Amino acid sequence: MDRTILDGYDPGGFYCEMLKSSASAVVRERLSRLSIEALNHRAAAANAELYNLGITFTVYSDAKTIDRVLPFDVLPRVLSAEEWRHLETGIIQRITAINLMLDDIYHDQHLLRDGIVPRALILGNRNYRSEMRGVDLPHKAYVNICGTDIVRDERGQFLVLEDNARTPSGVSYVVENRHMMLRAFPDLFDDIGLREIDNYGARLIAALLEMAPPGAGDPQVVLLSPGTYNSAYFEHVFLAREMGVPLVEGPDLVVEDESVWMRTTGGLARVDVIYRRLNDDFLDPEIFNPESLLGVRGLMRAYRAGNVALANAIGTGVADDKAVYAYMPRVIRYYLGEEPVLQNVPTHICREAEALRYTLDHLAELVVKPVGEAGGYGITVGPKASVAELEACREKLLADPENYISQPCINLSVSPTLIDGAIEARHVDLRPFAVTGSGTWVLPGGLTRVALKRGSLVVNSSQGGGSKDTWVLG
Repeated sequence: MDRTILDGYDPGGFYCEMLKSSASAVVRERLSRLSIEALNHRAAAANAELYNLGITFTVYSDAKTIDRVLPFDVLPRVLSAEEWRHLETGIIQRITAINLMLDDIYHDQHLLRDGIVPRALILGNRNYRSEMRGVDLPHKAYVNICGTDIVRDERGQFLVLEDNARTPSGVSYVVENRHMMLRAFPDLFDDIGLREIDNYGARLIAALLEMAPPGAGDPQVVLLSPGTYNSAYFEHVFLAREMGVPLVEGPDLVVEDESVWMRTTGGLARVDVIYRRLNDDFLDPEIFNPESLLGVRGLMRAYRAGNVALANAIGTGVADDKAVYAYMPRVIRYYLGEEPVLQNVPTHICREAEALRYTLDHLAELVVKPVGEAGGYGITVGPKASVAELEACREKLLADPENYISQPCINLSVSPTLIDGAIEARHVDLRPFAVTGSGTWVLPGGLTRVALKRGSLVVNSSQGGGSKDTWVLG
């Protein structure tokens, strides 16, 4: 019997969906028809096409490189319909609770008065925006686009790693990965019952239109980008095209009479909804960073007056905070009266004396993360850190414990990945994208990020990670 491309594949004791899930059987069977030479040939063609299409991201820390192609692995990740239903239910529950929490902390603050979350953790949070107090939003939807980072442990249990409620990126790679797979591997898709993802743009624009101010008869939506040097600029272009809306930068917009207008060749045109892809600090130099050249002066006045909608809302970064994350199970119970469908990774909040002491005593066993960072920056993975790295982490913890949380080192699930012409196990996570207007819809699948370095647990693209197509079977 001829060898298949998965013969000799060893997940190394980690959970692997390709081997564990019966839903993957049909994909395994179809992959077995391919030789490793054919797989390598198709993979090379796919990655060359990604480069030619300009599907890139920017690595600011690399002085020699501005744009890179996000490495793409052609072996898909497969989720069963049952697994997806569980994920989808948990994501919707979590985002519902996040939006209720944000509406509460910017209004009556019952959550704080009842001691569910420490008052100082919210009101002292660097992403808390007092300017949002009393601002009413349609459908109480603060987080219109959310990317929830999810991992699987050694038992195959799904766990939430963090919430991305400000300006989550990566959905363009989800859609482009699927297009790439359809072109490179049409023989894998026949009659497989795969859930479609091409309607993301339509779902997104529909939700944004639901956020438009009352009285906006034919709402104008724009996507506000920091510009071509932003790491996710490719995605900004992609999403504007998918939604059929103008892509604008700060100087293209002006505030007059507490309303936002777009400069066009025909004069000023009213703007009703802004999907913003820049952080709060840069949005309005009149209120936030006065040196910002990326935002729109007076935008906050128009926003508070209810004449323009912003997606996501200002001040949603509180929900991104990794210390606030630790309280999300309590937040879900408080607002919804339900047990969390998706559990958190156990978390030690180092601002608390007992948690700090535990973290310092078990530093070599834990993952230590700064609460406000993203992209994998500032993380110390204890079991893989050197003595010097552990000592540097200890010093940072002692100097500023409020800036850190620690978590046990989870044995992340793995997926077969094409590495240097051979199939090897690599750790993966999942970022499903949810869109919220009057209700919440979750894109079937999401961005599977893969750590391409052997043994690495850091999957972020900025740290050398790649991506896979995520298949949800119907």
